[in-house]
Amino acid sequence: MNTASIASKASEKTTRSIDSSTVKSSGLFITFEGMDGSGKTTQMHRLAARLRALGRTVLETAEPGGPPVAMQIRRILLDSANSELSPTTEVLLYFASRAQNVDQWILPALERGEIVLSDRFTDSSLVYQGMGRNLGAETVAALERIACRGLKPHLTLLVDVDAEASLARARARNAAAPHCETRLDDESIEFHKRVWQAYHELARREPERVKVVDGRADLDSIERAVWEIVSAYV
Repeated sequence: MNTASIASKASEKTTRSIDSSTVKSSGLFITFEGMDGSGKTTQMHRLAARLRALGRTVLETAEPGGPPVAMQIRRILLDSANSELSPTTEVLLYFASRAQNVDQWILPALERGEIVLSDRFTDSSLVYQGMGRNLGAETVAALERIACRGLKPHLTLLVDVDAEASLARARARNAAAPHCETRLDDESIEFHKRVWQAYHELARREPERVKVVDGRADLDSIERAVWEIVSAYV
């Protein structure tokens, strides 16, 4: 299945899911997406600090991860020692972590009227497992209906750098501060190129939700670009 078909089918599946189980809340859900090493995590923290300075209550979370149970799943998913994980096991674990995050952290915060910032969400599963692992959009959409029950970000910021640059950044970061969470960083450049292409197709298909920010600029310029987008929502 090509990238366009995956993104198109995922959009159709997600729309039906939202129609049948709309999540009602007074909060704002913003996600950051992008390749590893894109700088999205730094920009999420900067946005959280800006929003708090304006008096807003902000919950920051990351995927895989968030609550303690989800963090235990994260350690399995990202540990480079677990190279034998099959693609199916991988996607099921990602959604298990996400379900815990949604139930324990994200939905309660949104119901309290807070702003939730998440470093990755279902879009990551679409591009990494749906396209990168060739599992298909239907698999991701079926699991999304179970784990997220219609929850979709109001806004997604795609911090964009190309596959070669992101992989070089990620590997340099890992070398500077050695840790075990490198399993996906150790994948081939071909895998990361498929992911990058899928992100761009997603942005093309959902331009109202997915906003692309140039991740090649300096940190302050990226922060200004992020705020120019987000300020319209807060």
